[in-house]
Amino acid sequence: MAQIAARTGHQNVAMLGIGAYRPRRLVSNDEVCEVLDSTDEWIFERSGIRNRRWISGDESARSMAAAAAERAIANSGIPKEKIGALILATNSWKTKIPHGGPIVAYDIGLNGIPAYDVAAGCGGFGYGLGVAADTVRAGSAEYVLLVGVETMSVVMDPTDRNTAFIFGDGAGAVVVGPSEANGISPTVWGSDGENAAAIGQNWDIPEYMDRAQAYQHKDPDAYPVGRMVVTMEGPRVFRWAAITLPKALTTVLETSGVSSDDIEVFVPHQANARINELMKKNLGFADDLPMANDIENTGNTSAASIPLAMEEMLATGKAKGGQTALLLGFGAGLSYAGAVVTLPPAPEITSFDDLG
Repeated sequence: MAQIAARTGHQNVAMLGIGAYRPRRLVSNDEVCEVLDSTDEWIFERSGIRNRRWISGDESARSMAAAAAERAIANSGIPKEKIGALILATNSWKTKIPHGGPIVAYDIGLNGIPAYDVAAGCGGFGYGLGVAADTVRAGSAEYVLLVGVETMSVVMDPTDRNTAFIFGDGAGAVVVGPSEANGISPTVWGSDGENAAAIGQNWDIPEYMDRAQAYQHKDPDAYPVGRMVVTMEGPRVFRWAAITLPKALTTVLETSGVSSDDIEVFVPHQANARINELMKKNLGFADDLPMANDIENTGNTSAASIPLAMEEMLATGKAKGGQTALLLGFGAGLSYAGAVVTLPPAPEITSFDDLG
């Protein structure tokens, strides 16, 4: 029997650097309500959002992902040529074929490395972080670049009261690699396909198509007209979150081997400030425990929200590199992913450098 080679990596891994990009255009609730039948007060009371950032001019998912990735590498101090893989967490990349990972790798001068996309809704960054950490532990790559990027503004209906005021655009990235002490716990993740329809899209790729008929354009439904937009049943998602997430957070703490008293920073997905406050209360965290609230001026950026929220806290001094943080992402799928991590060093190059 042939002896097949195996790789071994590093058991202790951590986030070594973080980078982000925030679009220049700031969009207030009042501006959203020029189209949406709502008010600034109603939006803030139900979501905690006052503003969000949307792409404009030459900004795109591609340009934001590259900018965040370059900053994460620079802030980590790791030579770019040592990055051995790239994971792109996204739900709004403009094409499924080709996927975005190889394009981002090419744009930042890393053409040729393994690069692929993870689509796990707003939990995508959490899924990607687990895969990145395990990739380093397995020895498949010494350093992995994880990028979360979304342009949610282009995949929503501006008149839909369930979604139009929630979403924003942006990108966040981290470099994951070996460290002296372990800084990323095992990922606790899961999904609930029974409730998958609670967050969806307005049209799908057809499951079946008569190729000849479609080719001759005889079937008007063969190719949907218009653009895909996100749909969401907010109350259904809220109920699911209220039941599922407390259990998930308890399991994250148990799996990580730390207690709630060890947590110094709480960074939940920036979906809804009310949900986040409820989770913090249920966990028994002190009122003065720092908790991410990037949603207030960035909105829900889906797979980009956790790295953006971490970067905001580190850049503004609300959190410090080396602190122990609890992360939890959740959303479409319905799915979730959480971990306890050591925060990376505060970024020297920040997303706020572009904003003046």
